[in-house]
Amino acid sequence: MNKINIAIAGLGTVGSEVAKQLQINNEFLSKKAGRKLNLIAVSAKDKSKNRGFDQSKLNWFEDATDIASLNEVDLVVELIGGSDGVPLELCKNSLINGKSVVTANKAMMSKHGYDLAKLSEKNDCSLAFEASVAGCIPIIKSLRDGLSGTKVNKITGILNGTCNYILTEMREKGLNFDEVLKDAQDKGYAEADPSFDVDGVDAAQKLSILSAIAFGISPDINNLSISGIREVDVTDIIFAQELGYRIKLLASSKFDKGLVQEVSPCMISLGRQISNVEGVLNAVDLDTELAGSVMLTGYGAGAEPTATAVLSDIITVAQGKCPYVFGLSTNELSLNVDTGEKENYRYYFRLNVIDKSGVLAGVTEIFRKYSLSIESLIQRGRNPNEEVPVIITTHETDFNTLQSVMEDLSKSKELLNKPVCMKII
Repeated sequence: MNKINIAIAGLGTVGSEVAKQLQINNEFLSKKAGRKLNLIAVSAKDKSKNRGFDQSKLNWFEDATDIASLNEVDLVVELIGGSDGVPLELCKNSLINGKSVVTANKAMMSKHGYDLAKLSEKNDCSLAFEASVAGCIPIIKSLRDGLSGTKVNKITGILNGTCNYILTEMREKGLNFDEVLKDAQDKGYAEADPSFDVDGVDAAQKLSILSAIAFGISPDINNLSISGIREVDVTDIIFAQELGYRIKLLASSKFDKGLVQEVSPCMISLGRQISNVEGVLNAVDLDTELAGSVMLTGYGAGAEPTATAVLSDIITVAQGKCPYVFGLSTNELSLNVDTGEKENYRYYFRLNVIDKSGVLAGVTEIFRKYSLSIESLIQRGRNPNEEVPVIITTHETDFNTLQSVMEDLSKSKELLNKPVCMKII
């Protein structure tokens, strides 16, 4: 059995788990690959740290970019993270030098994926990135390979486990956002600075990668509407449950005479399978032309689930499979696509107002002004001259009408703070 020499840059929880598996399960993985998977080099900042695998016989590099020029390395596994700097330089130079690359870096792939794909084609080497989206869920291979024979109409997904965990805990325990966020940080589900997750950026980067493969376009993080879950209150969670919905941070994209990509908290009917995906799990629902709806669910983060996806890519590369990075040759990918028109939806509003005569009339006048039909209006109990939440659900409307209503509500003296609005799906 011939061999493929591997170097890993980045020895965090995922990188260390990949290195560990390449050592303790080498015979099993090498049989899968049809070649000896030979880990020969690693790179990280602290050589003295115990990472759960034998580092004694491996070449060690403090500067990860040095790996790209090692003649004996055939495959570089980049697990450093970050869109630019060292990881980008390492991947670019590795591909230029004819070395295949496996990465879990969604930030880099969403921003520089097109350029890296061109380099992989030019130098006839692989660029694999299954672990960049949804952890152990084989969504990249499913879209690019398994479903390559059918058009994808729409992608809908829960792509951030941190947000899904927070929303699940808020519902199950009746806690507010800040309380659950602290718990998530204590358990390692959320970073010390959680903005990347809770503000929707992480899910947006992943969505842009899926859109590229599904619709034959270059990844475009700029052509994307993003809002996170900071404004979701336990009040919204309770009313969603009463109304037959569950709140999820949903990523969705569709291409029809233009691209529409959105990440936002949504109220999802309990009758839809994706509404029941809880905790740190991820899910992706693909609406296809020939195969109907295809939904995949699994752990979207964590050392072992993510390492599973990385090892799968290593095996694929070792087998000599070199598919087009985004499903098409880069010459066939559409660049700078137009923004499409958003679909009509029903909407949920939470408006915090003072409980006094005339307030509701002032609020509902804004909806009447723009002909946005109210389906239901709920105010529970009385609290004279104190703050109360008013819940409104609407009939279907277009996005422009919604924007006009939101602008007027935000300016209204009747509201004590910014209105909360979510799509109902």
